[in-house]
Amino acid sequence: MRIGLNFIGFNPGKMGGVETYSKNLLHSLQKYDTDNDYLLLCDEWTVNQFPLFNPRFTVRTWNYRIYSSKWFARGVLLNLCQIDILKFALDSLVLDVMHHPFTVLNPRGLSIPSVLTFHDMQQEFHPEFFPRVELLRRKRSYRPSAKEADRIIAISGHVKSCLTDRYGIDSEKIDVIHSGYGPQFHVIENLEILESIRFKYGLNMPFMLYPAASWPHKNHVALLAAIKTLKEKDLFLGQVVFTGASMGGQVAVIREIERLGLNGSVRLLGYVPDEDMPSLYNLATMLVFPSLFEGFGIPLVEAMACGCPVVCSERTSLPEIIGKAGVLFDPCSVGDMAEKIALVWNDADLRAVLKEKGKQQVNQFTWENTAHKTRLVYERVVDTSKNSSFRK
Repeated sequence: MRIGLNFIGFNPGKMGGVETYSKNLLHSLQKYDTDNDYLLLCDEWTVNQFPLFNPRFTVRTWNYRIYSSKWFARGVLLNLCQIDILKFALDSLVLDVMHHPFTVLNPRGLSIPSVLTFHDMQQEFHPEFFPRVELLRRKRSYRPSAKEADRIIAISGHVKSCLTDRYGIDSEKIDVIHSGYGPQFHVIENLEILESIRFKYGLNMPFMLYPAASWPHKNHVALLAAIKTLKEKDLFLGQVVFTGASMGGQVAVIREIERLGLNGSVRLLGYVPDEDMPSLYNLATMLVFPSLFEGFGIPLVEAMACGCPVVCSERTSLPEIIGKAGVLFDPCSVGDMAEKIALVWNDADLRAVLKEKGKQQVNQFTWENTAHKTRLVYERVVDTSKNSSFRK
């Protein structure tokens, strides 16, 4: 097979779990597929984000970066004449199948058979978290892309249910393929490594970790209210460490920290380099994850791999990912959140049990499995396309 990987529109540092998925899928396909030829399509300015080490992988770059001349030209022609110049360019490629890993087909209407990875449709459940322009963009692209794709990879059973229930997509064309975790996420025995990270970030107190960009749906504000409740009852004497890029909810988070008088109890580390995250998981007493909406929940998997106990929201995909290896709470109930956090924070025996359960649960989430199952989807699409052409 000759497979296209359409990474046009990749925006490093701004895509969260989609970025983690895309980079790891590319790496794993190179590592485990030596039988097929791949053409990576990406923007010129992001090509250095995708190191290629498998000789059967080649790259072709484009220049459709936002606000570039081609970006403007494409937009004008698309809006005025319904002509997509990118479509004509991609349709000239000789490919058996094209994989679009960013939830939308870019562009729609290609003659090349398509595989679409669908990550989430948060806007269908929480439109209040999105500006009108973004809601309109998603309305115009999400459902039509899912309808048009030959096959869809859903990153969780929750996403598959959303696709069938909200968009009316035939469940038979959806494959659930979970994401994985990288080999760098493991229990670290080297105390010098751990202490160097502790010193680097000034983590002098026991802490719970919440790695999430400050989007409103990540629910930082409710977590802060729960921490305030625990401190008032003397049930929490450590710190909460927030990592992740500053996004739309950052101002509200900072204001709430100040309003609740939690300046000494909350650390805002901002964006943390990928290489430091395994040590932070290892150093943390526990992971807390109060998100209101997730398509998958990669931090849960990374934490379990590092032996970090997990306390998380009971919403969307998270119960599916954590299984019986964590403690769940209602993310809309500050009281329930506080109760479950205190339960794990103050019970070393329970944390030890959760660590062991996490090590077992995490075994099902590997990038090798993701790559292998994804390749099978490519084969299924190509076989279906060949059979359809033969019947014609």
